[in-house]
Amino acid sequence: MENRCNWVVGKEPLYKEYHDREWGVPVYDDRHLFEMLCLEGAQAGLSWWTILQKRENYRQAFDNFEANKIINYNEEKIQSLRENSGIVRNRLKILSVITNAHAFLKIQKEHGSFSNYIWNFVDGSPIINHWNSVTDVPTSNEISDSMSKRLKKDGFVFVGSTICYSYMQAVGMINDHTIDCYLHPSNLKKR
Repeated sequence: MENRCNWVVGKEPLYKEYHDREWGVPVYDDRHLFEMLCLEGAQAGLSWWTILQKRENYRQAFDNFEANKIINYNEEKIQSLRENSGIVRNRLKILSVITNAHAFLKIQKEHGSFSNYIWNFVDGSPIINHWNSVTDVPTSNEISDSMSKRLKKDGFVFVGSTICYSYMQAVGMINDHTIDCYLHPSNLKKR
């Protein structure tokens, strides 16, 4: 049996699969990076487990996070999203996806891709941390502070420093698997 980060021990199979296959794995695909930014924003004030269980519903409700479609959402579409029990129906969080789609497309145009823009915060390479315990892992750092400020300046919403740090973990910009986890890079080299 593989030893995992203790935040996932004893959890549902979906949670284990997320930990094992996604969390801390570098993502460079623009659409997926946008999806994860929106989902991290939806998580604000909630647990990741709540959002993870609703992720497929989010993909259906928000046209698979295709920003070119989302920017055209009208009041009727917004209202249908507010009535969709498969997602978090908070109006501000729904509107944030639309706002962020506009900002995302602007960034793509200015930087060639959203991936180029977002990975620049870590100089293009994942930061590998060496935490002994999940209690050692911070909820924000200087990079997430800087990212939050820049994203807000560039028109994004629901991108506070804590959300940005969680986002960086989710898309592999920061690898926070604890050193006893079988997925920590030092343990992968031993295999």
